[in-house]
Amino acid sequence: MPIALPLVSSAAGGGSVSHDENGALTQRSILPGGVRVITEHIPGMRSATFGAWLAVGSRDEAPAHAGSTHFLEHLLFKGTSRRTALEIAEAFDRIGGESNAMTGKEYTCYYARVLDRDLPIAAALILDMVTSATLAAADFDTERGVILEELAMNDDDPSDVAHERFAGAVLGHHPLGRPIGGTPDVIAAVRRDAVWDHYRAAYTPQRLVVTAAGGVDHDEVCALVGDLLADGGWHLAADVEPAALRATAPDAVAVLTPRTEIVRREIEQAHVVLGSRGLRATDDARVAFAVYNAILGGGMSSRLFQEIRERRGLTYSVYSFAEANAETGVFGTYAACKPSKADEVTLLMGEQIDRMASGIGSDELERAKGQLSGSTVLSLEDSYSRMARLGKAELVFGDLWTLSEILAAIDAVSADDVVGLAGDIAARERAVVRVGPR
Repeated sequence: MPIALPLVSSAAGGGSVSHDENGALTQRSILPGGVRVITEHIPGMRSATFGAWLAVGSRDEAPAHAGSTHFLEHLLFKGTSRRTALEIAEAFDRIGGESNAMTGKEYTCYYARVLDRDLPIAAALILDMVTSATLAAADFDTERGVILEELAMNDDDPSDVAHERFAGAVLGHHPLGRPIGGTPDVIAAVRRDAVWDHYRAAYTPQRLVVTAAGGVDHDEVCALVGDLLADGGWHLAADVEPAALRATAPDAVAVLTPRTEIVRREIEQAHVVLGSRGLRATDDARVAFAVYNAILGGGMSSRLFQEIRERRGLTYSVYSFAEANAETGVFGTYAACKPSKADEVTLLMGEQIDRMASGIGSDELERAKGQLSGSTVLSLEDSYSRMARLGKAELVFGDLWTLSEILAAIDAVSADDVVGLAGDIAARERAVVRVGPR
């Protein structure tokens, strides 16, 4: 389970244009109001994916209203001043569209993948939701129940619980350490007025990024977005700058105090996560970190998989992972095993982290590079993936690399780069979270 390679590059300046080696055309414009529009025209592709990104995530909430951003994501599908929830659903179904949304710790995205000819319909639906949601009181109470069920479902998954608790163990009381969906107690108590105020404050032109990829025309998308936002009642003043990229101040995150957290569950396996602070999203070493992660726990030939599963037969699932944010990130190793083997597996995961700092073989390095290069190319085979990388490049990384630049950066990673980074990671203080029976 390798980390996603940062798809970043030098095409994200205002009014920029770039071509890749396969003829894809990427363009970026800033509309009145500070709205950013980035498109990627892919020759011959008949699908198109339209996304509306807001530079607001779970980290931006007041503690008393934690989970409001995810709550809001649900509510935007419940109706606007023009359309009911059923009309929104029927409109997407009528064009065969795939629509959904995702809430992260630093952004929210609403998107739809449709035939290229139906992109105007998808854009109209999504931007109507973004600008004109009603958050009706009856819908609010109904969706509260839905979200509480979602939280209960997640709490029934011990793997989810382990990863969520691990983020809190590493990041402490920082907002990045909170669960994206909030907690049952907070969701049960939050009032509609609080979520409404969050919506009005966060969903603004300066925070909006529109991305579209596939069979799209940049000028047509820009004109469409401008008209739809005006129809939605947004005031798009001239000469307004977009919201700035989040500050990257590592000192804003408290130093990790090593801790072990045990969550008692009467289940058949113990789910163990061991790790530490990772890298921030814009760290210069992020590509080397992707290679490091692939060698340690990114596939069936990785060190964790070979040592703990293949040689010792202690687990079915074992891998390493990483998540990156503006100031910092988390890095960890995960395994599920018999409770009686949890101590041994935890020890072995820590040993493999330490051994990475002692050196890597040339075969391991080349295998990891090949894995990352192949997965990167394959991940860009559909319009949704292309749309998503545009949004993350704009809101998370600040620039956009071409595919050739990405592959060249992977190829340039040396063994010394990986081993030096491994030494840094091995020296960091670690947290352990275990979910399972006594």
